[in-house]
Amino acid sequence: MSDMHSVAIIGLGSMGMGVAKSCIRAGFDVYGIDLSDAARLELADAGAKGTSHQCTDFAAQLDAVIVLVVNAQQVKSVLFDSGLAATLKAGTPVMVCATISADDAKAIEAGLTHYDLRMLDAPVSGGAVKAASGDLTVMASGEAGVFDQLEPVLNAVAAKVYNVGPEIGKGSTVKIIHQLLAGVHIAVGAEAMAMAARADIPLDLMYDVVTNAAGNSWMFENRMKHVVEGDYTPTSMVDIFVKDLGLVADSAKAMHFPLPLASTALNMFTEASNAGFGKEDDSAVIKIFSGIELPKKER
Repeated sequence: MSDMHSVAIIGLGSMGMGVAKSCIRAGFDVYGIDLSDAARLELADAGAKGTSHQCTDFAAQLDAVIVLVVNAQQVKSVLFDSGLAATLKAGTPVMVCATISADDAKAIEAGLTHYDLRMLDAPVSGGAVKAASGDLTVMASGEAGVFDQLEPVLNAVAAKVYNVGPEIGKGSTVKIIHQLLAGVHIAVGAEAMAMAARADIPLDLMYDVVTNAAGNSWMFENRMKHVVEGDYTPTSMVDIFVKDLGLVADSAKAMHFPLPLASTALNMFTEASNAGFGKEDDSAVIKIFSGIELPKKER
């Protein structure tokens, strides 16, 4: 496994937990960092070398760090406010997988460079299922040498790795454009299913038709199943798309580029969040439509 033996995963949510377990299966010494006692216990039971709520506890042993938290503020907190960057070995590659702006990615790289650390701007896609199976899609930018360093880790966690080039921020930009599509697909899927409900079309029938016809998309098939089942247990929350589509809007504004569909989708997710559905599954954006009857989860 070359010189890559030990890796820390910071953030053991639905994605981070899958990445950590994929690294364990690949033979790495895995250290998990999370505030959740339950998440740390789950990873320990899966064979982690160590777990902690403190980012600095295993710094001396690490050959790589994967950061899988929610936003740029959290990335900066776990790397810099915690003291982790100051205690890692010089040259340690840090793979930042959060969905963040290009400007934040560049600022984080500058902070890491101060400590002689190397960054891969490496947002991921695929959800909890593909994280658990080691089949994520990674859209990454960074120096060729960092890709080389992290190759064993990337092989463990991803089915597809796209090298977007050496410039930090380009990987994040590709992910933001991807999230434009993902958010719009969920929003328009919710709109279509809401219209079906208003027309008294059974939603399980509508779902079956679309998933076997040309109007289907991965997001429709995955998320509208939650609507049909009446189960809004979050794998990705409404508030995540408020954040991600906000990044889309900010990026477009900086480019002076119009995004009429993404802007509408952002308004829909924001309305859902304001209505109290922010912590529910992102398919709960359908709840903004009034005058319709939605399926209830079977007890």
